[in-house]
Amino acid sequence: MEYVYAAMLLHTTGQEINEGNVTKILEAAGAEVDEARVKALIAALEDVDIEEAMEKTAVAAAAPAAAAPAAAPAEEEEEEEEEEEEKEEEAAAGLGALFG
Repeated sequence: MEYVYAAMLLHTTGQEINEGNVTKILEAAGAEVDEARVKALIAALEDVDIEEAMEKTAVAAAAPAAAAPAAAPAEEEEEEEEEEEEKEEEAAAGLGALFG
């Protein structure tokens, strides 16, 4: 997942998404870099509109939260935490599918 996050970070900051930049980000984060995975990521992103992919994933992740019913305050807080985790997992899975 960290490889996808590195690509998203580069995209968000307007930097070129290439092997060198992805490797630098991963190394800066303390991740062990697998050059083959970096190359595969770059190749997979070649024909992907990252902005569009991020927007679609954000919309898909937000939809379940909008449909959640109201609950008691203590339950609501716990459910919000679970929903947030689910949203993050759904977003990561959606982006991961694009790059995998």
